[in-house]
Amino acid sequence: MRTICVVGTGYVGLVTGACLAELGHRVVCVDNDVRKIQQLKKNIMPLYEPGLDVLVKNNVKRRRLSFSVNLKTAVKESEVIFIAVVTPPRDDGSADLSFIETVACEIARSMDTYKLIVDKSTVPVETGENVEVTIRRNLVKKIPFDVASNPEFLREGSAIKDTFHPDRIVIGVKSKKAEQILKEIYAPIKAPVIVTDIKSAEIIKHASNSFLAMKISYINAVSNICERTGADIEKVAEGMGMDKRIGRSFLNAGIGFGGFCFPKDLEAFYWISRKMGYEFNLLKEVMEINKSQRILLVKKVEDALWNLKGKNIAVLGLAFKPDTDDMRFAPSIDIIADLQKAGASIRAYDPQSVKRAKLVLKDVTYTKSPYEAAKGADCIVIITEWDEFKEIDMRRMAKLLKHPIIIDGRNMFDPAAMRALGIVYKSMGRGE
Repeated sequence: MRTICVVGTGYVGLVTGACLAELGHRVVCVDNDVRKIQQLKKNIMPLYEPGLDVLVKNNVKRRRLSFSVNLKTAVKESEVIFIAVVTPPRDDGSADLSFIETVACEIARSMDTYKLIVDKSTVPVETGENVEVTIRRNLVKKIPFDVASNPEFLREGSAIKDTFHPDRIVIGVKSKKAEQILKEIYAPIKAPVIVTDIKSAEIIKHASNSFLAMKISYINAVSNICERTGADIEKVAEGMGMDKRIGRSFLNAGIGFGGFCFPKDLEAFYWISRKMGYEFNLLKEVMEINKSQRILLVKKVEDALWNLKGKNIAVLGLAFKPDTDDMRFAPSIDIIADLQKAGASIRAYDPQSVKRAKLVLKDVTYTKSPYEAAKGADCIVIITEWDEFKEIDMRRMAKLLKHPIIIDGRNMFDPAAMRALGIVYKSMGRGE
């Protein structure tokens, strides 16, 4: 068992802390947001992630997991400190690392024995070096320490499963001691462990997310060719995915990716490349294709309704993906803004993200069910592929709508089945 401090209780920090406690370690999660810590102590989750509330509750009860606003005490009582604070994008696309610097300074001033400081946040290459320099400069007295990189590969909505059953565990270290400690921490997890230098570990995360984003944009670009020729992108993706060199995952055509990771990491990796003197223009095109898919969906709505001014549109799904309430960089934000700009009124339904959506979406009426959203609307626009939507009674929905029109940004339904119900159905890349 190791004594661990996790700094930051966002998606990465809270899931990491709870899962490390479940592995048997004694973990304290620290955050400077007093209200959030008070809620966590009452088992009130600040975010929606399936199974997280139960995991937190069980490990608090076992006294393996606790929450605090006192970083100084947490550092003194821990051997390993994971930094999992936010690294938001700046206007130029670079990552704002000021929170990491602040935490590194506080850790240095609080240390009294050896510590292993681990970057868990997604950070640009060379951050580990800067963390090490910052700690060394702010040490009150000469104390040994190590810095390591241990990037996360968690998908919101399946973060707990991803933690316990990862494809690999990446640790970037400079010393055998740091390597041994991290291997012991993750020993209960049966997965390949890749040990590398810190810079390589940092690049692995950005390179992985950028590649997956590229795969999504590629299939979306292909879907536009399919739509123009009458081909079916679902069949094209199936045929491509059966090639083991390609694989089927991330080949789902639609309105593109959102969330905090892919857009931010793409921008950051592109910025890093330019800083290093390399124009990584492929990444720039991935971002442009992603933006164009949202514009394409709005155009499909315009084509179906002719004029959007005065139209009532039912939007199903607001979060950037299912099984999360995360609205950061959600496609719904741009799509709804464009529909409103054209004069449409929006009624929206999402199973989990309404509370967060209200913080970023203006002049939207929220409903308690898909049927309430559809009643009297001129059309339905599907933005997030929640499983709940697969169970919708489409015959009933068609009767509730003023016009039986569905614009599906996630290709959730079979076009032929929709047409059989008398629904005008438009999806992405299937040439209906």
